Amino acid sequence: MRAVSHADDLDPATMRAQYRSEGLTERELADSPYEQFARWFAQTTASGLLEPNAMIVSTADAAGRPSSRTVLMKGFDEQGFVFFTNYGSRKAGEIAANPYVSLLFPWHSLARQVIVTGTAERVSREETAAYFHSRPHGSQIGAWASAQSSVVSSRAEIDAAYERLAARYPEGEPVPLPPQWGGFRVAAETVEFWQGRENRLHDRLRYVREEAEKKAEGAAGWRVERLCP
Repeated sequence: MRAVSHADDLDPATMRAQYRSEGLTERELADSPYEQFARWFAQTTASGLLEPNAMIVSTADAAGRPSSRTVLMKGFDEQGFVFFTNYGSRKAGEIAANPYVSLLFPWHSLARQVIVTGTAERVSREETAAYFHSRPHGSQIGAWASAQSSVVSSRAEIDAAYERLAARYPEGEPVPLPPQWGGFRVAAETVEFWQGRENRLHDRLRYVREEAEKKAEGAAGWRVERLCP
């Protein structure tokens, strides 16, 4: 008979938390999902949540096989949500083959999620350079040292590459922008704001982009729809 570990006492089926009674109504929403995101992002940041800009980026390859990873969002405006990566990475390769992506902001401590679907495209080199040179020196070196997503023989190989580059570009010396590194902007097609509610009857309000030709005034806009929890 095998020994019982502490893990055997942990039954995920019994793990549950009762969410808040306060909900989210249509009349509370901003006109734009980006404005609504700014409101929730400010509240999440003020709550003290660690890395409120962390988001799960899901991509799929040309055959439709998905992959996900956590990335830090580094900017947003009415044009979309921005993150940076190595253009040789798995996610960048999948975006090149299939630009449709999903972003998930998992703000568990507030019983909130924001789910974005849309298309990703590269940001300009000027925008990439401005962000890259604002990063800590070590992070700039790290962008050169790592061929992100590629197979490597050992941790020692990565550390050695970093040390060589750190000697070449010591602290205080400018680090050039790697040609294989840059940003993506995800232009939203839908943005769902999910608020946990009691008895699992959550509020889910989703903005859906309307094309300009569908708008009488000739400008693209958003409609809001409520989803069953």
